Amino acid sequence: MRTVTAVGHRGDPYLVRENTLPSLRSAVASGADAVEIDVRITKDEVPVLLHDSTLKRLWGQDRPLAELTRAETAELTRGGVPTLGEALETLKALGEHRVMIDLPGASPATVRAVVGAVREHGADERVYYCAGPSTMLAVRAADPAAETALTWTSLAPPRPVLLEALRPRTLNYRFGLVSRPLADRIHRDGMLVSAWTADTRRTMRALIGAGVDSITTNRVGTLRTVLGAPPQEQR
Repeated sequence: MRTVTAVGHRGDPYLVRENTLPSLRSAVASGADAVEIDVRITKDEVPVLLHDSTLKRLWGQDRPLAELTRAETAELTRGGVPTLGEALETLKALGEHRVMIDLPGASPATVRAVVGAVREHGADERVYYCAGPSTMLAVRAADPAAETALTWTSLAPPRPVLLEALRPRTLNYRFGLVSRPLADRIHRDGMLVSAWTADTRRTMRALIGAGVDSITTNRVGTLRTVLGAPPQEQR
């Protein structure tokens, strides 16, 4: 039987504030096989978990992360924004779940800092990276052996020259683009197909029926139920 990987989007954000250590723990408790996190770097080049370029939406501080040190970020959020290292160690302690690192707005310097932190914590085998083509090229340059999930936003397939350069394990699509013919084509090309961000049972079932290998969701407990196993059986 084909297995569909349940990925908690930024942890378990419908229950706990996204990209925080409690959110990662909640995702695992809800049955996540993997957890997706967003990583940016501070002014002093420390990788931390944050999707937006500023602290405003989540933390009420209209300050760009790029202008703040790690210490300043911790002070403004009362320690709420964890470092990548803290996130990796937290997930390791919970059973070495896989970690999907998304890299919004990443520069080559950001990619190098993130890859370096992953290596420092011995997490290379647990981590895979997710972003568009330019960022994935930077990941490939920083770590030729890295596993990648290329985010693709078009029904037109990536050009062979791009696939040859990036060597992605997975093509990652917004859920509305995914169909059985698309999934079949990707599988024939030797890759996996993942979809984001599916939050209704109807969408989850449609993606499972289309043959995806991985679903990223804000409602990982719901997805686990749709997949046929209640969250408590996954702990």
